[in-house]
Amino acid sequence: MDFKYDIIVVGAGHAGCEAAAAAANLGSKTLLITMDMNKIAQMSCNPAVGGIAKGQIVREIDALGGQSGIVSDKTAIQFRMLNRSKGPAMWSPRVQSDRMKYIETWRDIIENTPNLDMWQDMVTELKFDKSAATGSAVTGVKTRMGVEFSAKAVILTNGTFLNGLIHVGKVQIGGGRIGEPASFGMTEQLSERGFKTDRMKTGTPVRIDGRTVDFTQMEEQIGEDDFHKFSYLPEVQRSLTQRSCWMAYTSEEVHDALREGLHDSPMYNGQIQSIGPRYCPSIETKIVTFSDKTSHLLFLEPEGERTHEYYLNGFSSSLPLETQLKALKRVPAFRNVHIFRPGYAIEYDFFDPTQLLPTLETKKVKNLFFAGQINGTTGYEEAAAQGLLAGINAHVNCHGGEPFTLRRDEAYIGVLIDDLITKGVDEPYRMFTSRAEYRILLRQDNADERLTRKSHEWGLASSERVQLLDAKEEKVNEIIEFASNFSIKADRINPFLEQLGTSPLKQGVKLIDLITRPTIDLELMSQEVAPLKEMLGSIEERKEEIIESANIKVKYSGYIKRERLMADKLTRLEDIRIKDRFNYNEIQSLSTEARQKLTKINPETIAQASRIPGVSPNDISVLLILLGR
Repeated sequence: MDFKYDIIVVGAGHAGCEAAAAAANLGSKTLLITMDMNKIAQMSCNPAVGGIAKGQIVREIDALGGQSGIVSDKTAIQFRMLNRSKGPAMWSPRVQSDRMKYIETWRDIIENTPNLDMWQDMVTELKFDKSAATGSAVTGVKTRMGVEFSAKAVILTNGTFLNGLIHVGKVQIGGGRIGEPASFGMTEQLSERGFKTDRMKTGTPVRIDGRTVDFTQMEEQIGEDDFHKFSYLPEVQRSLTQRSCWMAYTSEEVHDALREGLHDSPMYNGQIQSIGPRYCPSIETKIVTFSDKTSHLLFLEPEGERTHEYYLNGFSSSLPLETQLKALKRVPAFRNVHIFRPGYAIEYDFFDPTQLLPTLETKKVKNLFFAGQINGTTGYEEAAAQGLLAGINAHVNCHGGEPFTLRRDEAYIGVLIDDLITKGVDEPYRMFTSRAEYRILLRQDNADERLTRKSHEWGLASSERVQLLDAKEEKVNEIIEFASNFSIKADRINPFLEQLGTSPLKQGVKLIDLITRPTIDLELMSQEVAPLKEMLGSIEERKEEIIESANIKVKYSGYIKRERLMADKLTRLEDIRIKDRFNYNEIQSLSTEARQKLTKINPETIAQASRIPGVSPNDISVLLILLGR
């Protein structure tokens, strides 16, 4: 057995698995250390992947050559494309997954990835080389069993395990998840080295036995079965039995039962002091914050293909067990409910992400990377994205090469990391489409166009993926070129347009002019334009995906071009590098707040400096003048 590695990844959650797989696939000898090899990529909260903006992130991970999209498709028991009523920039894929099969599928990937080993143990200490030329550098880890492993780089993906503390009413249990121990020692060790740390809180709802639910009192939510999925690889498909989710509502009667237990709520009796998620509040927070609302929506979501276990989305709680049960039984569908375990809150340590470089390497310790909830984020998707980028950059540190980073106009992952390292967090960070200023460019349908070639240059995305992208773009361009050149005569097409309820033509136009109309698309026009029908019919593979891509490009070409111009203008500021070029405290023409913030962040570029809260346009002008621009 070897105890010397290129890269050690601590923690096998969603960040750790992506980090380990990426590093190993790039050629680094990698070790993944986890407390329980049977819970790799455990879905600690809801058994679902994707959703608003999160689905775009998973598509990006797949386009980059990561694994989360593949695993999610293979283990999906329901698929839905959210926000279909809005424009394609807002469309967001989401799946319910079989929790156990998700673990099994990730475990199979980890075990069969060359260059990747596993070790079951708890890391309690990091090893450092103080004589490194650049100052302190990490050199390995020590585990609870006293085993020492050496490495050129270490990636910490500890999730909620650092000094984790679980709350159910007044009951407090040390743990990173229910039934699993917390991790101690590492926060304290890093704090001694000057790292800034704080506490966050998240929670999870009750798990319900579906055999005790009256489904006649609920509204069924059936999934969708079309070509959409996460992975761009055509051989990756959904194969499991698809299941429905169910909807119900709370009532004032339910809220009364919850209010009766508020005095024992860790959220309101002072027991929990840490920062909680504003965008995913507990049910007790909902009834206090939104006291005027008489009901709240609940989703009952299956945990697997055949299990009776259900997750009650919308009912996250740390109230006492008896209060949770009393409130649940006042929902008509749950009059006779039996639960497998109550909801609970968990507090854990995280580190201020402004202490990171854009590569997710820490500024204070060379070759030490942080990814996932340790950086103050929440969500499997956000964690997996960080893990992927950390894995790539740890490999670069070990073997040489340029850092791998993504701009805000390239990917939601770029937005995520830039927000973290530039603005920090004051609550658990989750991605929304509103956080991206270029969301028309960052659609779920074009993640491969944005990212696959770039990843292939670094050696992660396969040649097969590039070939698939080339073939897709060739077909899309053929369709657009045909539509741009094919003439439509008014008298020939007007009866069809009137039948569709859209305005008739006064003169002939090109086919592309009709496709831009909101109620018309390529497939609809193919019913009336035989050459178009023949062209679309000739597409042998990924036909629906290609036609959808062409439709979007045609209909939104004006918006896409305008946003691309805006992004290109700001990208010029991304090219002006300022890291370590100024002693900001000596520039008196900067505001006091700007001097403090710029010194703390030490931004890489003028563009990053402009996004730091408290740095004004006037401050940016001062820096540009000092640069002679």
